[in-house]
Parts: sequence; structure tokens; C-alpha cells
Amino acid sequence: MKKAIIRLFISSGFSVIFFAASAQKVPDTLTNATLQACVQYALQHYPLIQQALLDEQITDRQIKSKLADWYPQLGVVGTYQNDFQLPALAFNGASVFSGTYNNSAVALSLTQNIFNRDVLLAAKTKKDVMTNIKQTTVGDKIDVTVNVSKAFYDVLLTEKQIEVLNDDIVRLERNLKDAYNQYQGGLVDKTDYKRATISLNNSKAEKKNDEETLKAKVAILKQLMGYTRPDSLHLQYDSAQMESEVYMDTLAVPDYSKRIEYQQLMTQKHLQQADVQYNKWAYIPTVTAGAGYSLNYFNSRFSGLYSNNYPQSYAGLNVSFPIFQGTKRTQNIRIAELQLTRLDWDIINVQTAISTQYSQAIASYKAYLNNYYVERDNLGLAREVFSTIELQYRSGIKAYLDLITSETDLRTAQVNYSNALYQVLSSKLDVEKALGTIIYPQQ
Repeated sequence: MKKAIIRLFISSGFSVIFFAASAQKVPDTLTNATLQACVQYALQHYPLIQQALLDEQITDRQIKSKLADWYPQLGVVGTYQNDFQLPALAFNGASVFSGTYNNSAVALSLTQNIFNRDVLLAAKTKKDVMTNIKQTTVGDKIDVTVNVSKAFYDVLLTEKQIEVLNDDIVRLERNLKDAYNQYQGGLVDKTDYKRATISLNNSKAEKKNDEETLKAKVAILKQLMGYTRPDSLHLQYDSAQMESEVYMDTLAVPDYSKRIEYQQLMTQKHLQQADVQYNKWAYIPTVTAGAGYSLNYFNSRFSGLYSNNYPQSYAGLNVSFPIFQGTKRTQNIRIAELQLTRLDWDIINVQTAISTQYSQAIASYKAYLNNYYVERDNLGLAREVFSTIELQYRSGIKAYLDLITSETDLRTAQVNYSNALYQVLSSKLDVEKALGTIIYPQQ
């Protein structure tokens, strides 16, 4: 009964471990390639992010390694020495040999740092060091979020252009058929038929060019996501939702504290202040406590070496303090203070750069937003004009050239509208990045 319970416990434990590992496993494929899903996938698979997470673990281990010097250091040393010739000493005008031919010892030592500026610096800066490396990871995640989002919009734009061309090709094929039938019936000359053929060929060629361009843009998106599978990505999006997301508050003012670059500099300033203090600690002695216990063995013959031992034990305090180093400590303190002052100027420079970046981003956003409004109105007008001219052409009121012109205007308006929509969405990302309000999915 007892063995059965143990087996059940072990098997249950393995089951828990298995299901926990399965739950944490990240899928390698995307079945729902929305923008958020693509960004989430990138944050879990992009090599730069994975390296940043590993750097966090490495830094954490390095901090623990430094702090380990605060713990007592315990060691054991075993030695054996055979002297072929014993050392001679001059005593009362004669030479006297001292020692034994065989010597052995087993020594146990214990040391404890009481004051050591290197260990003290590690203890004081451990939180700032971890904060600094985590901020680096956050900066990488923000860059990945922005880059993947822009690449996502770029792919959608090309797909939309291909969709527009597909609709255009359907219309042109219908017009070509009508023009050819009219030509065969003797109603018109072959000019309309040839014009329809030229327009259709141009649209097919443009579609082929966009299809090849789409492959390259998808490859770029996959690279930014860390998507290594050969299958293609099928992006999913809601047009109405994307149109509603073009708006943002244009009266917002940059808050430097929200920018990760500013936060990193403030963390570095804390670390530099600790470095100044570290150099000042050079004037304080290094203090170490120590204790030891050893077993010593002496005998002229090896066979009787370990028959008797002569133990020795001690405890003591070690104080080390350099008196004069040629002003080296003073110069190191001054160097650290100057580096701290230099860092203050870096902070001012980043503040200026953030203000400039925001001004440029918000200006571009407002320009693209205005262009979006214009292209949206133009698209509505182009649809109305095309519908009217198409009816007039089929009624024999308008010439075929007017129909081709209206079709071209409609296609241009559709492409321009899509381009304006994705431009304003991309510029909105730049504004959010300048404001420090980029939100990425949490892992």
C-alpha cells in the first residue's frame, strides 16, 4: 500500500510538470495573425529579445556572484613535501640540520570580509544594475513593437493595393469584352478595344509587381517577428477598427520620465553616484577576519609520517590600508565626479532630443491625418463619378475614354486612401514612442 501511494505521488508529480511545461510552451505557428498576435509572437521569438532576457539572467547571476563574497569563505588545503636534503643552520660554530625529511599538513581556513569596498559597491548597486538591464530589455521590446507594427501596416498596404488591382482587372476585363463586342458589331472602331487591352495589361503588370513586392515585405515582417517557419502569414485585421484608431490627443505634452531612454540615464546616474562613493571608500581600510586550524605531520620516515600530528589553530584580524599612492585615489575620485557631471549633460541632451522628436512626430502625424481626410473624401467622390460615368457609357452618352479616366481615378483614390490610412497609423506609432506611451503585450 505504501509503495502504491509513492508511485501515485511520483506519477502525479511528473504529470504536473508535463502539463506545466506544455502550458508554458510558445506556439511556433500563427493561426490568427492579428497585429497584437504578431507583436506578441515577436516578443517571444525575436532573437534580440531572447538575448536581452538571457542578459537579465546573466546579470542576476553576476550580482549574486559578487555578493557571495559577503559570506564566510571556507577552504581546506592538503600538502605533502619530501626533502632530499635537510636545511642546515649555523649554531655555536657548528652546522645543525633542522626539520624532517617528510612533512605533511591539512589546513582548514575561514575568512570573513568585514569591510571591502568592492563587495560593498555590489551590495549597494544591485537593484540599480538589475533595473538598468531590465530597462534595456524594455527598450528592445518597444523597438520591436514599433518595427513589427510598421511592417504589419506595410504588408497590409501592399495587400490592399493588390485587392484594388484585382477589382480593377475584373472591371477592365468586362469593359474589354464590351468594347470587343461593340467593335465586332461595327458600333465603334477598334480604338476602344485597344485602349481597353492596354489598360488591362498595365493593371496585370502592376499587380504582378505588387505580388513580388509583397513577398519581400512579408519576409521582412517574418524576420522582425523571428518567424522561421516556411508557411506564409495570413494577416487578419478589422478595417473599421483601424480607421477608428487613427485619432489621438494632439495636445499631449512629452513627459521625460515616461521615456525609457531618460529612465536609463537616471539609473546610470545612480550607478555613477555609487561609483563616486566607491572611489571615496579607497581611503577606508580593508578589514578581514580570519581563522584556521591545521594538522601537521613530521617524520623522517614516510611509513611513520601520519602516526602523530601536531595541530595548530589561530584567529586574527587583517587590516590593509595604503598610505600614499601618488594622488591616485584623489584623481580617481575627480574622474568619477567629472563623469557624473558629463552624465548630467547627457540627460539635458536627451530631453532636448525627446522634445525635437515629438515635434517632428506630431507634425508628421497632423499632416498625414489631414491627408487621410482628403483621400477619404476623394475616394467617395471617385466612386460616385465612376458609377455615374459607367451608367452614361453603357447608355451611349459618354465615350470610352471618359470611362477609362474615371476607372483610373477610382483606382488611384483607393490606393491613395489605403496609403494615407497606413501612413497615419505609422506616424501615430512615432508620436506614441516620442511620448513614451507605447504599449506592448506582456509576456
